[in-house]
Formats: sequence, C-alpha cells, structure tokens
Amino acid sequence: MSPHVLVLGGTAEARELAAVLAARPGVRVTTSLAGRVSRPGALAGEVRVGGFGGAEGLARWLREQRVDALVDATHPFAETITANAARAAAATGVPAVVLRRPGWRPGPGDRWHPVDSLGAAADLLPRFGSRVFLTTGRMGLAAFAHLTDLHFVVRSVEPPEPPVPPHTEVLLARGPFTAADESALLREHCIDVLVTKDSGGEATAAKLTAARELALPVVVVRRPPLPEGVVAVPDVAGVLDELGLGPP
Repeated sequence: MSPHVLVLGGTAEARELAAVLAARPGVRVTTSLAGRVSRPGALAGEVRVGGFGGAEGLARWLREQRVDALVDATHPFAETITANAARAAAATGVPAVVLRRPGWRPGPGDRWHPVDSLGAAADLLPRFGSRVFLTTGRMGLAAFAHLTDLHFVVRSVEPPEPPVPPHTEVLLARGPFTAADESALLREHCIDVLVTKDSGGEATAAKLTAARELALPVVVVRRPPLPEGVVAVPDVAGVLDELGLGPP
C-alpha cells in the first residue's frame, strides 16, 4: 500500500515538500490548508481546506484516512495548530515532523527590539514615533486598535477585518519584496518604526535590510515555543530524512 503523508500547509516550505513527495513513486500526499487565504497557490497532490475540529478531529482524520506520517509545515506562529498536531500524533501513534524555516537573526547596524507578543509590541510603539509599518499579518490587528494617536501602514495578503487601529492605511501585497522596494516604501510613507513577526525566510526579509539601511527601529515578535518534546527540522531534506524517504 502507498504511504500516505499529511502535510499541514500554508507556507512556501509546505508547497515545496508537497511537490517533492508527489513526485515520489508510490507516495500519496495530502496538503491541508486552514482556508484563511481565498486564493492559495497551486499545490501538488491532494488538497483539503478547513479545520479538523481540534486535536481529536485531526486524530480521527488520521485514522480514517490511514495516514502514515504527519508533517506540520504551518506558519511558525500557528501555535494552536502545532499543539493540536502534536496531540493528534501522540494519540494515534502516527510519526510526526515539524518543518520550520530558521528564524531571522540581527546583524550589525540592526536596531531590533524583541518582544514576546503583539500586545508587548503595541506597548513599545509610542516611544518610536507616530508612523508605524505593521507587517504582522491581518489576524492580530486588534492588539493595536487602542493606539489612536499612531498612523499605521498595514501590509497583508488580504484585507484585514475589524477591529483595527483608527488611522490605518492598508497595502495589499504578497512577497517576495526587494530591499529597494522596501526602502522606497518606508521613505514614501515616512515610517518611524517597523513591526514584524520572526517569520524567517527570504520572501519578506528585505524589509529588515531596508530598515537597517535607514537606521529604523524594528520591533520583532519572537516565535512561540514548540510543544514540549517537539523538535523542528529546518528544511525539506530534514523532513525526508526523518520520514526515511532519502534525499530530495
């Protein structure tokens, strides 16, 4: 029987992994998407959209679909999904791997201010100026909604839903972005401070280079910790090794 791999997706790494697995003779791959983006890119293999109903629902799906391996390749800040995946894997005995691209690291000249949450980021902002470039995604804007004296430039793939800060300008865009483009954006909007999550990867890292070149402060929200006993691998090759499928 062909091995069945479930990939919890939504990242570029998940898409890459699905393509590699789908190209393997005898491997069945299903990618599950949360459905928060209305027009996701094409994916190799089978695709399902929507939640499972918590850890118990995911465990039931793993059993019903005879899944042989589970790969959590969700966003580094998808804390609830990662916890549910760990619980479902433990409950079913299905081998599980977490795929997480490495986080960013500050370099010479960076003015980073690490925090542990969006709320902590909001608390810092008034000290840096009145114009904020907010690139933490559209789901957590409520944490900044009380900052009525600041002007926010918000970039996201799709329009955010309320509550949002009262003075908000929305830029709809999807990376990758160049450092030149990011520098131009920061200058055009007279940005005083950048706020970002430590998502890692190259697709959205250019804003950090631009902020360094313009000597702007950057408030960086740290990643949530992985569930106890869960270890992540940094790339597709690591996943294949963990699953015993050999090199890409």
